[in-house]
Amino acid sequence: MSEAVVHVVDDDESARESLAFLLEAADFEVVSHASALALLDALPLDGAGCVITDMRMPDMTGLELVRELNARGCRVPIIMITGHGDIPLAVEAMRAGVADFIEKPFGESRMIDALNRALEAGPPPLSQNKAAAAGASDEATLVRQRLETLSERERQVLDGVVDGQPNKVIARELGISPRTVEIYRAKLMAKMHADNLAALVRMTLSTRRG
Repeated sequence: MSEAVVHVVDDDESARESLAFLLEAADFEVVSHASALALLDALPLDGAGCVITDMRMPDMTGLELVRELNARGCRVPIIMITGHGDIPLAVEAMRAGVADFIEKPFGESRMIDALNRALEAGPPPLSQNKAAAAGASDEATLVRQRLETLSERERQVLDGVVDGQPNKVIARELGISPRTVEIYRAKLMAKMHADNLAALVRMTLSTRRG
């Protein structure tokens, strides 16, 4: 069993128990919380390796939880679970430092892979040493090279995605159909070597911060 504790936050009891069962079956130690406020009441999170939280919850949303954890100096990787309509909020959460976001419904492997990556990466460092900074610079250079392979239309679609706009909004602004936006999105994700939307957003934001 992993020594790291995974904190699952979801107001939906069945969803919370289902995810906890999945993670425990994969040998993770899990602590469940019925709300964001319940997680905050449990601070400090001794042995915490990661927090997995739903986006839509009463009293305090997943995004508000992320901001509150940041404000309290709780440096722990966070994975956000979102519905299709929550993508703009999920992008905003990534800007706030979320390690990954996963759209519902998701497969077991998608969650386990995201959790393993988050645990391996750990919390974002307060400061970077020279080697880490050089590694980040090399990655940003590679991402910029991939960006240069995109067509003008693909760049326009990418900008819309990273700004958190749904396909129908991007389509309206560009004067094309939502289906065409989906096609462009699939093409640019392949060119960017992004396995999922979260990876696409993360790498693009990394170049903008650089």
